[in-house]
Amino acid sequence: MTTLTEGRHTGEHLISEASGTRSREVVTLISGQNLAPGSVLGKITLSGKYTQLAPGAADGSEAAAAVLFAEVNASAADKAAVVSARDTELDGTALGWPAGITGNQKIAATAQLKLLGIVIR
Repeated sequence: MTTLTEGRHTGEHLISEASGTRSREVVTLISGQNLAPGSVLGKITLSGKYTQLAPGAADGSEAAAAVLFAEVNASAADKAAVVSARDTELDGTALGWPAGITGNQKIAATAQLKLLGIVIR
């Protein structure tokens, strides 16, 4: 029997969000990555572009700033991406954290998101 593995789906990490477009923004995801919905993102201070959270960095991307709404393949070039930027409740089991993130780093990132009104359940 063939085993099928289903990936993450657009918005499956959402529990609730504010009315209209209050919770979401369109941002630029920096090239060199292919990220799934629910990926936790950091914002690079100098460029204003977003990338996967990088707790060990020192360019702004070490702080959690948003959560990716839908898959974005920015492998070859920068791409526009929709993110949950504020006033959102998320399912913590459906979030994509960077490989190697520690428990303390995840706690810090969760607190950073909470300051934006992004609550992880």
